[in-house]
Amino acid sequence: MRVALIENTAVTHHGQIGVALHERGALVDILRPFRGDALPLDFSGWDAVIVFGGEQSARDDARHPYLPHLADAMRKAVEAGQPVLGICLGSQLMARGFGAENQLGTAPEFGWCRVDLTGDGEADPVLSAAGSAFRVFQWHSDTFTLPAGALHLARSDRAAHQAFRVGRAGYATQFHFEANRAVVADWARRFPDLIEGMEPGWLSRHAALAERDGALADAAGLRLARAFLDLVPR
Repeated sequence: MRVALIENTAVTHHGQIGVALHERGALVDILRPFRGDALPLDFSGWDAVIVFGGEQSARDDARHPYLPHLADAMRKAVEAGQPVLGICLGSQLMARGFGAENQLGTAPEFGWCRVDLTGDGEADPVLSAAGSAFRVFQWHSDTFTLPAGALHLARSDRAAHQAFRVGRAGYATQFHFEANRAVVADWARRFPDLIEGMEPGWLSRHAALAERDGALADAAGLRLARAFLDLVPR
C-alpha cells in the first residue's frame, strides 16, 4: 500500500491516521505544496490520498496558488475510484473540487464535540465504524455546501455538513478524527493565543476535557482511520 499524504501547514500531525498506516505497513510519501513541493497532475501513482488541514481557507489562492490544482487533483482521483480523504481544509478543498460553495468564517467550532451520523452515515462502511454518534476534535471556522450528488454522512450542532462521500471512496470530514490527545496537547502548547480566541477558557479545562472526552475521541478516530484504509485494495 502506497499512500500520498498532503500537508498544508508546518505543524501537521498524522495522529490516529499515522497509527493505522503503521499497522498496515504502508509506504508513505509526504508532499508539502505550501513549501513549494510540486503536486502531480493526478494521484494515479498512489493507492490512496489523504489531505490534511491548514490555517488557510480553501479559497486562499493569492497566498497559496496550489489550492485550485489540489482541489482538481482530488476530484480526478475520486472520479478514478481511488480512496481519497480530505480532513478539515482537505474536506473544504474536496467540496471546492466538486463545485460546492466554500462558506468562510460562518461555522466556528473548537474542542471535543459531538458528531451525529445521518441515515446515509449509519449505512456507510467508514463513518459507521465510529458509531451513530461520537466525540471528535474540531478546529475550524469555515464550512461548505454539499457537492451535487454527494451523500451527507454527519452533522453537528454548529456545522451541519460534517462529512460527505462522493462516489465509492471520496471522503471529506470537517472534524479532525486524526487528532488524538497527544496531538491536541501539542496544539495547546504551540497555539495558546489562537485557542483562547476560538474558545475562551478552554485551556484551563483542557486536562479535564481530555480525560472525559479525549479517550473516546481517540478510539473513534482510530476506528475511522482503519475503516478508510480498508477501502484500499490489498
